Amino acid sequence: MTVLIVDGANVVGSVPDGWWRDRRGAAERLRDLLAGRDEGEEIVLVVEGAARGVESVPGVRVDPAPGSGDDRIVELARACAERGGCVVVTADRELRERVRAHGARCVGPRAVRPDAQGA
Repeated sequence: MTVLIVDGANVVGSVPDGWWRDRRGAAERLRDLLAGRDEGEEIVLVVEGAARGVESVPGVRVDPAPGSGDDRIVELARACAERGGCVVVTADRELRERVRAHGARCVGPRAVRPDAQGA
């Protein structure tokens, strides 16, 4: 089974829909959008900061980063390397380089959110 690790802050920030006024609500909307996917994958949504209180739902495990969301995503990618790798959803170039070093494949926010800009 493919593991899809989603950079919550990066994907939420890819759509200028006022997310900055309610970061937690924006992360919950992303979580619910991801829960509607039917791709046969394990989905991990990494959240940080004000979005840390977002709960998991069936189909999406929410992983609250204790510090940097990017550092947590790298940890998860490293763990996935032992199980055959994963896919990381982010437009962050530096993060992409870091997770690729652990064998992760990367896709942009549009892979999970078609309305994303610049991805």
